[in-house]
Amino acid sequence: MVFLLRILRGLKKLKLTTSTTLPNEFVSIIIPFRNEEENILANLKSIESQNYPQDKYEVIYVDDASNDNSLSILKRNVKAKNIRILSVPQNFSQNAHKKRAIRYGIENSKGEFIVTTDADCTHSKLWLISLVQSFDSITGFVSGPVEFKFEKNIFPKFQQLEFAGLVLCGAGLIGAGHPTICNAANIAYRRKVFDEVSGFKDQMNLSSGDDELLMQKVFKDTDFSVKFCIDKNAIVKTTVNKTIADFFHQRNRWASKGLFYSDRSLVLRLILIYLFYVGLIAQLFFSLFFHPIFFFSLILSIALKFLFEFLILYKGKKIIFDDLKLKYFIITEILQIPYILFAGIFGAFGNYLWKERKIKR
Repeated sequence: MVFLLRILRGLKKLKLTTSTTLPNEFVSIIIPFRNEEENILANLKSIESQNYPQDKYEVIYVDDASNDNSLSILKRNVKAKNIRILSVPQNFSQNAHKKRAIRYGIENSKGEFIVTTDADCTHSKLWLISLVQSFDSITGFVSGPVEFKFEKNIFPKFQQLEFAGLVLCGAGLIGAGHPTICNAANIAYRRKVFDEVSGFKDQMNLSSGDDELLMQKVFKDTDFSVKFCIDKNAIVKTTVNKTIADFFHQRNRWASKGLFYSDRSLVLRLILIYLFYVGLIAQLFFSLFFHPIFFFSLILSIALKFLFEFLILYKGKKIIFDDLKLKYFIITEILQIPYILFAGIFGAFGNYLWKERKIKR
């Protein structure tokens, strides 16, 4: 409850940046991709449509060993002069996967601001300007909102609501002064801050963590601040997982980063939150086989969880996600419990698939 209250209070502290001038700094957008032939053209169209002076930014697509037609499709359709396409050398930080593509893109870029997004995402025309206008003189890292694209089926609706909860969790913790999670589909940071924390050093053996592990280092090891952009024009839309297996592999990949946080007190808090979910199942078991009083503690635990998480989503709908469908809240909350239990275990100790690669722990 303390954790959820911190998120709720943090969301209330978030403020919309109202700057009307463009930053002087040149911007480099880095877009790593692997096997995105179904999404790459929609992404390219949204990137080329940005309402931002073309001489003030560059776009670098970085191919991470795609084995489909992504690269050839992209090469045939790029029209803008400020867009380049690179391919990661085969022997370049082989275990880092997506992170190696971003690092290779940064090493071949010239921007003072680095912006990263994903190749399965689409953006409004005001995305880039909204994101970079969030910077002020003391801001080193900006996290932006990401949401799943609207679909009619029930499984995507569950994902949309659950994913919005994760994004709002990250936003609220940033607002509360405890940056913990963000999403690499929509982040920006100063190059000099990236260099100051030695970039992805000590993380290149991990396939993930190009977002929140970097953000945590910026917050902990520099004098710069971390900000969340609540401008609705800055929302990045991405595709939902098509299958339950894809969903679990994605969540296992995200969960795999938790044990590598440098802040051990944060790791302890995450373990305690995970034990709360274990406790829900334990209370059900104890109420059936030991004493009915555990049934009442179970109901109280679930009621408090549902109440505070609903308040977070309701607040998020008001300030960021207009299209959030809260009518699916109850079913999403129920389904979330077993998924958290499985993802926590397999993310920490198991292997998972990502972009047709089997990632080993």
